[in-house]
Amino acid sequence: MNHGPDDQGPEGLVSDELELRRLLHDVVQEIEPRDGTLDHLRRAVPARRARKRQALVGMAAAALFVGTAVPALVHVSNSTGPDVNPANAGHGEQAQGGAGQGKETNGGQSTSGGSSGKTQDQGKGNDKEEDKDPGTGTGTGPGSSTGPSAPSAADVTPCTADQLGTSGGTADGPDASAAVYGTFRFSNISTVDCTVSSPGTVSFVTGGAADATKISAVRHVAGDAAAGLPDPAQELTSLALKPGESYAVKFAWIPSETCPTTSDPTTGGPGGGEPSPDPTPTDTTGATEGTSSGDTGTSTQLLTEDTTVDGSVTITNTTEAGAPTATVVVSNACAGVIYWTGVLAGA
Repeated sequence: MNHGPDDQGPEGLVSDELELRRLLHDVVQEIEPRDGTLDHLRRAVPARRARKRQALVGMAAAALFVGTAVPALVHVSNSTGPDVNPANAGHGEQAQGGAGQGKETNGGQSTSGGSSGKTQDQGKGNDKEEDKDPGTGTGTGPGSSTGPSAPSAADVTPCTADQLGTSGGTADGPDASAAVYGTFRFSNISTVDCTVSSPGTVSFVTGGAADATKISAVRHVAGDAAAGLPDPAQELTSLALKPGESYAVKFAWIPSETCPTTSDPTTGGPGGGEPSPDPTPTDTTGATEGTSSGDTGTSTQLLTEDTTVDGSVTITNTTEAGAPTATVVVSNACAGVIYWTGVLAGA
């Protein structure tokens, strides 16, 4: 049914619509809201608006996440090469074309539940290498050996008296300053390795005119009077000896005084005393044939000479095990200092 402009009401509604509107108004005219409806609307409308804002914010956050995550995922999925890190793609082995195709790291298994052939080989190789003894390798690296290696002092028991032997001590002749240098040498005479961590003890015994109160034995230090001894930096705090190997302890005798001298008549005994100033002439009566009566022997008794009293120092080195002992005798030694070193490597 078409209606012209004359049939429309003031609100742009046709007569039929106006009639329907009036009927509806008449139907609901008697209806009144329940108590508290207005308060309910005042609370519900703001809450509804808040939920709409939260929904909009969540949708915006989800859109932002998708906008950043998808390009990254596409980039990882399109990456090629054997060195792609699976951690960057979640399960990178599958992202590169299926299970077992990506390169496994550290001999691991693929995420599809099975391991690739290459991964299995690598895993077996790692297991074999871990089972090997580091000291039985055949290469030239730190974990391998191409021949007998020097024993470590920390893993070898100390040398006992039965395991050590000595060829004794040796001493050189005195130098221009009358100093004497020498060496004590000890060897491992057993069939097993052992460790030496101390030079032992050095002692001395005097003989003749040597004065024990004027003799001392001290360890050698840098800058002392025994300049001919090795630098203390060459001494070893611990030395592992294989069977047949040896170590050395060097010493130096530095005299502080010369041995005393004494005047003895040539015809008297040792320390024969002073000759008589007025010797009594011998009686010529009954002198034996061939002896001059004027020869009294006085001139011979008056002839004297200065002699050096003999003195010596016997220097002894005993190993830290209490045996064996090496000994050197230094002659013409009466007063001085014995300097001795720590353990030195020896042939």
